[in-house]
Amino acid sequence: MKIQFDEHYGEELEKHLQAADSLCNWSQFQLAYKGASHTIIPEFKGLAALKHLPALNLLPHQAEAAESVIHKMDGRAILADEVGLGKTIEAGLVLKEYLIRNMAAKVLILTPASLVNQWVSELHSKFHIQAIAPRKKPLWKEWDIVVTSMDMAKREPNQSEILSIHYDLIIIDEAHKLKNHKTKNYQFVRALQKKYCLLLTATPIQNKITDLFNLVSVLKPGYLGDLSSFKKTYREQDQKGFGQNHIHSLINNVMVRNRRKDTGLNDTKRLVKNITVSFSEAETEVYQKLHEIKTAFPAFTYLTLAKEMCSSREACYMSIQAMLAKSDDYQHLQPISEAIEQLPQHAKAEKMVEIIQASQEKFIVFTEYRATQFYLQWFLQQHGISSVPFSGKFKKGKRDWMKQLFEQKAQVMVATEAAGEGINLQFCRNMINYDLPWNPMRLEQRIGRIHRFGQDRDVNIFNFAIEGTIEEHILHLLYEKIRLFEGAIGNLDDILEKLPGGTFDQEITRIVNESASDGEAKIKLDNLSSYISYTQSQREEDNYEQQSSL
Repeated sequence: MKIQFDEHYGEELEKHLQAADSLCNWSQFQLAYKGASHTIIPEFKGLAALKHLPALNLLPHQAEAAESVIHKMDGRAILADEVGLGKTIEAGLVLKEYLIRNMAAKVLILTPASLVNQWVSELHSKFHIQAIAPRKKPLWKEWDIVVTSMDMAKREPNQSEILSIHYDLIIIDEAHKLKNHKTKNYQFVRALQKKYCLLLTATPIQNKITDLFNLVSVLKPGYLGDLSSFKKTYREQDQKGFGQNHIHSLINNVMVRNRRKDTGLNDTKRLVKNITVSFSEAETEVYQKLHEIKTAFPAFTYLTLAKEMCSSREACYMSIQAMLAKSDDYQHLQPISEAIEQLPQHAKAEKMVEIIQASQEKFIVFTEYRATQFYLQWFLQQHGISSVPFSGKFKKGKRDWMKQLFEQKAQVMVATEAAGEGINLQFCRNMINYDLPWNPMRLEQRIGRIHRFGQDRDVNIFNFAIEGTIEEHILHLLYEKIRLFEGAIGNLDDILEKLPGGTFDQEITRIVNESASDGEAKIKLDNLSSYISYTQSQREEDNYEQQSSL
């Protein structure tokens, strides 16, 4: 390389020497030099952010995930670690890296409304990043780093202004909610102008392989081709026994998925106890009366009332009252409503109090129904146990307040499904699934609230079910026979989406609706669990054979 001399350097230096005011003293020069040395990026490889965050307690897989996103995936990736492994940490690290390298300045983070404040707080406390959570009259164009809810962002006039901005980085939390390409949320996200994009979800496949296709299409439109061609290729490869390998070879270029068993975070265990509770004689009579009316109503009506009866008398009673007020066609439910009014305290509620009183530790209790939530809070109060509610109806400020009260004062949080995502409760290690969800992915989300990065104690999971009801069948199917609780969801995510009868929830509902008796439903559910168990075993054997042949 030929060296060229600057012939005018001396002249410029002389001018500066004559203008003393333009020169700094030696200590100022040293300070400027030190500042420049501190901010310089010596090479593109690696993570420059690590030396700027000495207090951040990173796990190896988190740093590796961020590095893969930046250096191998060009900043467009699905962060799909299992629940509790630190996807938010990984996304924050990617953001910090891009900010340090001046590769990103305009950033939009879309989350569920309940997580907005949590994101702002964690970005500030862990990454020293100042983000804004807009309230009224947001200044989208003026603000550089914004955290907001999807609902607020897509509401006019916000949507039009956001879509007119070219963002350097878009981060979307709980991205599995974008699985349906026909929704307004999906169409809005696809329309965003973005250079880099991160999608965070622990369940990239919830029910169908198309869920994954739609997420990848947000990141890299056209990468997987069109949907019909993608599904056709997948079916052809699957018939040859290479379906999963084909998908993985494509997805590995856009997705990071760490499993708990591979990260060394299995030090804390899940201690699971499945508890069946017997109805009182009066409760059993009401449940049988509900079964007797099954043929008089749409099957879904019976199924809803039966599930609510297994949860609380209040939930079932409120639904029947709503039906009576809506139409005269439901008048023969009036005797059942009157019978419910005379029922004693619910059997599961009494068992819940027994467990909590014996432990004296904090508990989070999950229920499916708002009416049950109100009842459980009242019942806990009658036994001198302090509690707070958590509901999707609460605004962001109230949700944060409830979490703080739970951590500092109350012994129990009674939560609906809104607490199943995003909220971090590592200070609690006990969970009661008062009502069991019928989707294993939702259950995994629940457990991830307490069994996650930062949890240093074994966690206790109590699953309730009423003996002799649909609840007991589901408990046996999901949480015993297919061994769901032996770890995180693992390879079940790509098994459940291939069920012959449709999605997992749909298959269970179909079985219950089409069965003439509980005994018939039980046999069909056993057959379903056998199918899942067999498929799971075959996958494990295939994986072992493939690894052995390498």
